[in-house]
Amino acid sequence: MDEEIYDRIIFLADPDLNEPVLVVGLDGWIDAGLAASTALATLLETIPTEVLATFDTEYFIDQRARRPLARIVDGVTTELTWPEIQIRYGRDRDGADVLFLVGPEPDFHWSDFVDVVTDAAGRFDVRLVVGLGAFPAPTPHTRPVRLIGTAPAASKHLLALVGSVTGELEVPAGIGTALELGFAEVDMDILTLWARVPHYVASMPYPQAAATLIDGLARVSGLTLDAGHLRASAEEARQRVDDLVTNNPEHSSMVERLEAAADQTEGTSLGEEVPSGEELAAELEKFLRGEAS
Repeated sequence: MDEEIYDRIIFLADPDLNEPVLVVGLDGWIDAGLAASTALATLLETIPTEVLATFDTEYFIDQRARRPLARIVDGVTTELTWPEIQIRYGRDRDGADVLFLVGPEPDFHWSDFVDVVTDAAGRFDVRLVVGLGAFPAPTPHTRPVRLIGTAPAASKHLLALVGSVTGELEVPAGIGTALELGFAEVDMDILTLWARVPHYVASMPYPQAAATLIDGLARVSGLTLDAGHLRASAEEARQRVDDLVTNNPEHSSMVERLEAAADQTEGTSLGEEVPSGEELAAELEKFLRGEAS
């Protein structure tokens, strides 16, 4: 890696880590139901962490798009808190090492960012990289949230753990896709977990999906993680959606159709339960148009 690129990351600690899992939770890209951000926040609340490294925000972040937070006391400007991308480290409940890549998705220099992240992962002998995401899907809120995965060809074997989208699909990419391909180039396994959030609740918090992401992360990584306190929030959210659907005959009919479709796939393999590429693309386009409006 170019020597100048090394200047784009600042290591603040040098812990003795044993083949950690790296969890990627950068915000700024598609996150239906706030599932990925809620899952990440929950993990950081339940796992004590410290900052391992920070990135050069001047180089990677557009500060007009992601403005710093000003603190003003009695009319006196006292400080600016700048947006920051960090790698944090901690241990799960059984003492296994885990790293978290957190903060805003970089606005600039994605190739350099991928080089820096993959180099840092190699420095600490990361054994597996897992990204978190969520997308709107034609699925009912009355059924369990399901996951699918994306991975580069070199990590394709990991898709058997969660299933994948069938067919061919072209959608705008986030930094996670660039990281998938970057980690493939350095022969490091990576899998991105995507929660399928009912499209009609994609713009509201949906803790069911966040809990499912944490459970999926535990399953594919072997980490011991706790999503327990999300369950109560998930039940409250489901009750709110039930109330909304019950009071609208059109919505009730839609949910019944989605339930019938979901029940028809019960017992099939995970790979057959997920939507086709065309269905997924259509829901993503609707969601992104909603975000932009």
